Amino acid sequence: MFQIEGYRELSSTGIKISPITLGTMTFGDQNTQEQAFEQLNYAKSVGINSFDVAELYPVPPKADTYTMTETIVGNWLKNIQRESVILSTKIAGPRRQLQWIRGGPLAIDLENINAAVDNSLRRLQTDYIDLLYLHWPERNVPMFGQYQFEPDLEYQNGLEIKWVSIEEQLEALSKIIKAGKARVIALSNEQPWGVMEFLRVARVKKLPIIAGIQNNYSMLNRVAELGLTEIIYREKLGFLSYSPLAFGHLTGKYIKNKKVEGRVNLFPGYAQRYNKPGVIPAVKEYLDLAESNNLSLTEMALAFVYSRWFVTSTIVGATSLTQLKQNINAFGTKLSSEIFEKIEQIHLMNMNPAP
Repeated sequence: MFQIEGYRELSSTGIKISPITLGTMTFGDQNTQEQAFEQLNYAKSVGINSFDVAELYPVPPKADTYTMTETIVGNWLKNIQRESVILSTKIAGPRRQLQWIRGGPLAIDLENINAAVDNSLRRLQTDYIDLLYLHWPERNVPMFGQYQFEPDLEYQNGLEIKWVSIEEQLEALSKIIKAGKARVIALSNEQPWGVMEFLRVARVKKLPIIAGIQNNYSMLNRVAELGLTEIIYREKLGFLSYSPLAFGHLTGKYIKNKKVEGRVNLFPGYAQRYNKPGVIPAVKEYLDLAESNNLSLTEMALAFVYSRWFVTSTIVGATSLTQLKQNINAFGTKLSSEIFEKIEQIHLMNMNPAP
């Protein structure tokens, strides 16, 4: 059984997390509680101590499955030593039409943050969250496949849309930390301006400093390298990469069989970042490179993300234990300098086809 070694400190928090984090967004939809427990137990047995959840999971979010992932993880968590795991969850915000989550939510303000955290703690059956994320920004930013900032989206019916200031968000999160409900805070799906503004406001107002960022990162989406990585380096922030296999595209299975079972075909129209015209040509080139070096594309894609200097932990998920084992075992795959060079060449010719 392959063992994960070398825990990494999350920013300067003193929190040590495994270089692989188990993602749970299939629990309660594609995976039953029994299957979820199997994955959770296996991950923990091989040295993974970091587990990533969110109040809106499973994904795609639906009114009839919302909260089920946290409930399942909570049922597992009550039977293990709480201090042996680093547990993350995320607060959903506005800008997405998810009316079944706290009636909107209309804002990431004190009332919504309190409600989200208290509900998550109840479902997770724990007294505290190790790493509390804002799932996506309160303000208008490009995300989930939108890749250009659009100033017109600041307005609706000619009126400017108001959003909760970063200072107010941090003040509310500070109260959560002081109450012992969360150890540290972090951002997800955030842009460079937002990261720096959270840091600036926190320092000026003596509010909690973010510990890290969780953003999409794979061979098809290396946008983080265009602005965030310098911030990560200079500010000593943690970075957790999600979707390293690009919604299954970087397994190569959709190239070989467009109708193969997978999330792309199970949930048509979802994850639109991967519907862009450059995705398939890039995947074909990466697949050829992997196979010419006697690697599966899955191994190469994961080994690439695992190896990046700025990645503190890579979030991997699976719908079967077999898939999970393959994803974890890929941590032992080391790519040659020649493969890295060819990955760069492909990247430069097919740069970020799924931003």
